[in-house]
Amino acid sequence: MKKIFMFLAVAGIMAFTAQNAVAQDSTKAAPATEQAAPAPAQSSQMSSSELMSGTSDQPIYQQIKIKFIEGGPGFMATIILCLIFGLAIAIERIIYLNLATTDTDKLVKKVDEALNNGGVDAAKEICRNTRGPVASIFYQGLSRMDQGLDVVEKSITSYGSVQMGQLESGLTWIALFIALAPMLGFLGTVVGMVGAFDAIEAAGDISPTVVAGGIKVALITTIGGLIVAIILQLFYNYIVSRIDNIVNGMENASISFVDVLTHFSNKK
Repeated sequence: MKKIFMFLAVAGIMAFTAQNAVAQDSTKAAPATEQAAPAPAQSSQMSSSELMSGTSDQPIYQQIKIKFIEGGPGFMATIILCLIFGLAIAIERIIYLNLATTDTDKLVKKVDEALNNGGVDAAKEICRNTRGPVASIFYQGLSRMDQGLDVVEKSITSYGSVQMGQLESGLTWIALFIALAPMLGFLGTVVGMVGAFDAIEAAGDISPTVVAGGIKVALITTIGGLIVAIILQLFYNYIVSRIDNIVNGMENASISFVDVLTHFSNKK
């Protein structure tokens, strides 16, 4: 699963780098176009208002790239990296949890039939060939059948905690990126506000254009950080709900498994 995470992270970084390079090229070509225009200030103002109102003919990804450049590549790049790494971990966790999902009722039934027909070895073979944490817990319990049911129950409880820890692996990193993205956005906003006040001080006058432009650029980083945090929070809550469902299934299956082993031991 770590290979999947690395692949997703590298692919996201490469895509982000390529889009950033295209955006920078487009901004370099912008001055020449503005010189040919008869009214550059009015045209720029029109395009800005169109972007804000959503009536521009430009596609959405082009508008996002423009806002990315306006917000400052430095802070916006760190926010985008939080999104890339957070999504990479989230997608890797979702794939892992999908692979870890098992039909516990069907597995318990198979183990019960294997115990009655072929004994402990046949049941262990069923668990060995079944994917998921529930099958691993069952295998650990069957491996200690010769030590008594008390040892089996303790083994199931202990190994269940280990499997639960594996299911929750990576959640702390997603939580870190959820908290880090808006903080980086706020930091970019504060730095942008300081730059706006420096511009006012250098001009010696409070110009609406200087103030509005500086504040707009500063607030873009906050918007970016909040959007990233919202996206990752949705993935985080979905993953937590999946983990809760799997853990509940593990606990119910463990109880049924102990009942099966108790019935099998009484028949011997």
